[in-house]
Amino acid sequence: MTNTAKVPFLDLVTPHAQLEEELCAGFRFALQTAGFVGGPVVADLEREFAEYCETLYCAGVGSGTDALRFALIAAGVSTGSIVITVPNTFIATSEAITQAGAVPLFVDVDEHTYNMDPAKLQEFLEKECIPGPGGQGVIHKTTGAPVTAVVPVHLYGQMANMDAILELAETFHLIVIEDACQAHGAQYWSQKEGRWRTAGSMGKAAAFSFYPGKNLGACGEAGAVTTNDKELDARIRMLRDHGQSSKYFHDIEGYNGRLDSIQAGILRTKLAHLPEWNARRRTNAARYNDLLNEYVDIVKVPYEPSWSRAVYHLYVVQIADRDQSQRQLAAAGIGTGIHYPIPLHLQEAYRGLGYAAGAFPVTEAAMTRILSLPMYPELTIEQQRSVVHQLLNATIQPEDGQLSLAGERR
Repeated sequence: MTNTAKVPFLDLVTPHAQLEEELCAGFRFALQTAGFVGGPVVADLEREFAEYCETLYCAGVGSGTDALRFALIAAGVSTGSIVITVPNTFIATSEAITQAGAVPLFVDVDEHTYNMDPAKLQEFLEKECIPGPGGQGVIHKTTGAPVTAVVPVHLYGQMANMDAILELAETFHLIVIEDACQAHGAQYWSQKEGRWRTAGSMGKAAAFSFYPGKNLGACGEAGAVTTNDKELDARIRMLRDHGQSSKYFHDIEGYNGRLDSIQAGILRTKLAHLPEWNARRRTNAARYNDLLNEYVDIVKVPYEPSWSRAVYHLYVVQIADRDQSQRQLAAAGIGTGIHYPIPLHLQEAYRGLGYAAGAFPVTEAAMTRILSLPMYPELTIEQQRSVVHQLLNATIQPEDGQLSLAGERR
């Protein structure tokens, strides 16, 4: 049996059609009150999203990039210092670091989770750094710059191994800012605390993006910073609004990074549905795993440790001859993505950092094989069977040339 049904990589039409009346009601409220920037709707979203992330504070901002930039600045990352992150992330992570006045340097990722490898972080801190003055913090040997912070990226909707990262940060006096832009609602079992922690609640602060394609997406640009630090939250609020402590009183020089009330209203409506949407993503991920179970030697499915409750912003597999397979899937009407094809350390924008091919072998090997399959709450069983059918047709050649929709040899 052959299935020729087209499956988009992402469906943003269906959820908005389902919520159209609620979303339009929020827009009408903005029109009727002329409250377009800030105001009570933004404050309500901030309160509700803080509760969702299990933090004391949340500040809405204009984008995920604003969120990370402001969090770094507010946390005290100093100009010219070094901030450690990973090379397999969107450039917004490193852009925020440089725009905060710091220099991004990278450590490789775990070969199973694609998230920051604490062992590589430890190796960097112990072998490439020396103790700072008075034994406080560390200095990068090559540049002589202080290392002030680390930004673990909760990639694809799964949290990094935060206990180990936080322990290293405490030992070496580093600020931890979570890049949670793909991890709305993801959870991590903290062995140290003996409880589940939610993305955005473990570092000094965390950055979230509400770009439309995220698990919690606006209908435009939006972001947020979560934290348990009252002073940091207050500083974020000044940074986002030209450094104002009150109207026309500028305590610091800031930015125009405010969240508008229309996007806040849209996000409030969607936030009520996020737990259900994340649960459906997890169900879809489990279904993909089952459909591909017989072919794990050919298609490497995502690894979810026992300490993780991922929310599958992306469902990323690894396959040989990825580019050819992607072309065949596109020809069959199956949308896919690559997140991300060129690691940051090999981007032209970061040539000046001096990295060469081979610097981060786990990242570089994965980048040639990763493929993001369709993943969204509305994805149906039939669509997933079609995706798997076409994926296997593109990657293996069974003896009789036929595959069932479940991917079984026939």
